Amino acid sequence: MNLLKKTTAFVVVTLVLGTAGCTKPATDAAITGQVKTAISKEPGLKGTKVSVSTNEKVVHLGGTVNSRAERAMLIAVARKVEGVKSVKTDLVVTPQQNPGTKPQQKAAIKPQQKPAVEARAKREQRAQLRSTPPGAGAPPER
Repeated sequence: MNLLKKTTAFVVVTLVLGTAGCTKPATDAAITGQVKTAISKEPGLKGTKVSVSTNEKVVHLGGTVNSRAERAMLIAVARKVEGVKSVKTDLVVTPQQNPGTKPQQKAAIKPQQKPAVEARAKREQRAQLRSTPPGAGAPPER
C-alpha cells in the first residue's frame, strides 16, 4: 500500500511540474502574432487593416477604421489575447458620408465691413495728420 501511495504522489508531482514547464511566457512577437490572428478570425473585422505592434506586453493598434463599433471590437479582441497587459490605440474613425449627399463647402468668411461713417472719419484723420507740419502739435518751449 505504501508503494502505491508513493507511486501516485510521484506521478502527480511529475504531471504538475511537466505542465508548469510547458507554459512559457509570451514574447512581444508572439503576442503581436496572436493579436493579428485573433483580428483576422473575428467575423466583424474581416478585411480590417490595422497595424499591430507590442512592446513589453502592451499592444499598440494604429490605422483607420470605419466606425466606433469597429474600433471598440478591435480593442476588445486585442485585450482577450493571453499575455496582453494593456492596449493603446491610435485608431482614427473615418467619417462616413451618405451616398446621396454632396460634401458641404465651407462658406467664405468675409471680413466685417466697417460702416461708411467710421471709414470716412479715419480717412479724414489720416489726411489731417499728413497735412500738419512736423512739430506743429508739440507744446511751445519755455
